[in-house]
Amino acid sequence: MNRYNFIPIISTKNDLKKRYIVTKYPEIVRDSLDIYVYTTKGDRYDLLAQTYYNDSSLWWIIARANPNLTPFDTIYPNPGDQIRIPSPSRISSILSSYEILNKSF
Repeated sequence: MNRYNFIPIISTKNDLKKRYIVTKYPEIVRDSLDIYVYTTKGDRYDLLAQTYYNDSSLWWIIARANPNLTPFDTIYPNPGDQIRIPSPSRISSILSSYEILNKSF
């Protein structure tokens, strides 16, 4: 899933550059089905998303579920940190919330 599919693009008469409106992300609350792993050197959120969700583009879900561990501007978790991977069974709900937040412009 391309996470920009639902983000409106704006431009003006004076500025023809296309710009994305600020993306809004749903809160990803803890759930008893979530998976916890310790990261090792070389782990990346996109590779973890590919492993657990069969879709590397969903890396942002794992990153957003762990905001206190890694800044959102990198795909590399810190080696040795325990991170939470939202359960694959929750992905459709998370994506639905994301779409709702970003379609309402």
